[in-house]
Amino acid sequence: MSVTVFIQGRNGATRWQPGKRWLLLPILLIAAGTGLYQHHAKQIVQQQNNVDNERVAREEQLHQLIELKGATESQLAMLVTHVARMQAKVTRLEALGQQVAKDYKLEDQFDFSSEVGVGGLSELGSNIELDQLIQDMDRLVYRIDNNNVQLSLLETVTSNLHIDDERYISGRPIQKGWLSSHYGLRNDPFNGRRTMHKGIDFAGKEGADVVATAGGVVTWSGSMFGYGELVEIDHGNGLRTRYGHNKSLSVAVGDVVAKGESIAQMGSTGRSTGPHVHYEVLRNGQQIDPKKYVYRKAG
Repeated sequence: MSVTVFIQGRNGATRWQPGKRWLLLPILLIAAGTGLYQHHAKQIVQQQNNVDNERVAREEQLHQLIELKGATESQLAMLVTHVARMQAKVTRLEALGQQVAKDYKLEDQFDFSSEVGVGGLSELGSNIELDQLIQDMDRLVYRIDNNNVQLSLLETVTSNLHIDDERYISGRPIQKGWLSSHYGLRNDPFNGRRTMHKGIDFAGKEGADVVATAGGVVTWSGSMFGYGELVEIDHGNGLRTRYGHNKSLSVAVGDVVAKGESIAQMGSTGRSTGPHVHYEVLRNGQQIDPKKYVYRKAG
């Protein structure tokens, strides 16, 4: 196919017939325009995607900052509460220490009102609120540790002052109940024979508290033939007490118990006819009549 173009001029019409290359020019122009359009469109889409990504990243950073702020405020509130509790404990500790030192006339040795002597070189840092709270907590820890040491020493002193009172055996091993069998010869409740009863029985309600008649160290806590569930306490100076036929035990071997402390619950375990506590006093390993210890005045 060929194309003929007529051009009208002054001297008449001129005929021009373009070649195939001229026919391809419009197609090339259209293709080039289309390519440029698509390239610019891709750039616009890419720029829009970059803007969207940056916006999402900023929103995520803002969200993280908000969470960090909330967590920091929560931690600060927790630290403030912790410091307040420590201050309350220190105040109570100091008041107790001052009272104990006053009662036993030891104020010259234990001064709970003065600051703890601590020190040393340190570098100055930024005075932000969190650092200040941590420093306050460190100072309180030093004070608590120092006061605990002083109170431990006071406890040792007072324990030595009153150790004889604590080890003084007196009173009944029960709070409620009655004496049901004396120390000495009696008719055995199981076989009717005349036998030696090497303790005193106190009857009462099952589950009632059995208490230590003096302070000491638990040397037996468990089952023993004939005694059932038994607690034995060493009071020093060769004296021990036994509490038998218990329903359950509240102490373990090695425990330090105080005078009047609950050590077991009354029962009827072992060789027993009913709820009671079999109470023995031993001197140098031999049972003796507990009567004089039961009825003597407290030391």
